[in-house]
Amino acid sequence: MSSIQPVEKPAARAAADGTQGIRRVVRVLKVLAVHRDVGLRFVEVADLCELERPTAHRMLKTLVEEGLLVRDTRSKRYRLGSLTFELGLAAAHHFNLVDLCAPSLQRLARATGDTSFLFIRRGNDAICVSSVPGHYPIQTPVVPVGSRQPLGVNAGGLALLLSMTPAEVEEIIAAVRPRLGAYGDFDADDLRQSVAAGRTQRYALIGEKAVPGVTAMGLPIVNQLGVPVAALTVAAISSRMTPARQQDIVPLLQQEVDEVRRLLYR
Repeated sequence: MSSIQPVEKPAARAAADGTQGIRRVVRVLKVLAVHRDVGLRFVEVADLCELERPTAHRMLKTLVEEGLLVRDTRSKRYRLGSLTFELGLAAAHHFNLVDLCAPSLQRLARATGDTSFLFIRRGNDAICVSSVPGHYPIQTPVVPVGSRQPLGVNAGGLALLLSMTPAEVEEIIAAVRPRLGAYGDFDADDLRQSVAAGRTQRYALIGEKAVPGVTAMGLPIVNQLGVPVAALTVAAISSRMTPARQQDIVPLLQQEVDEVRRLLYR
């Protein structure tokens, strides 16, 4: 006796195809976000996203037409388009980072005894948007909420730089170089060395040069495309922030960064 196989309904099949198409688009955007510095050629996108060439061609053409991607006419490389930035700005209004990060800042200040900070990026600057003092008798000078400093001068800005490509870092250093003289003898070479050290030790660390007597460390909060959106930091007097104590604080920072990402992207 032969069995009768159920026939897939057109609506169900269309829904499945639509879901698959959405996943493919997201995969393309994620891959191009990873390679946002140099971009990717058509063949590279197809290979990395495991797409058939005709499918990849149609997708890329449509994404360019919609503004999600741009294609350089000389290099033939695709990059994220202006609409991705606009969508990111629109989405940011739904996430009150200050309120979302408040418990994390409080836990960091309580666990370390030192002041914890939340920084966000605006252009080539890091802006302090929140801070919570610790209970240790000697606290660092408070960075005023709303204060703006060039990326890399404070631990928050340096943490943001650690999640960027080398080319992006160099572009930012070139832009902020004329302003670094306001921070003692901290210059572009110091900034490059701080980025290199941060990549090696896997956390941002700013010591005596930028702010005498103060040492701060931080980690970035990155979105699902790997782009840094904020940073959590802890600052203390330099004599207190020993290498051994830094190793105690790193997991505390990482735990709170993970918690914020969970809340943002759950």
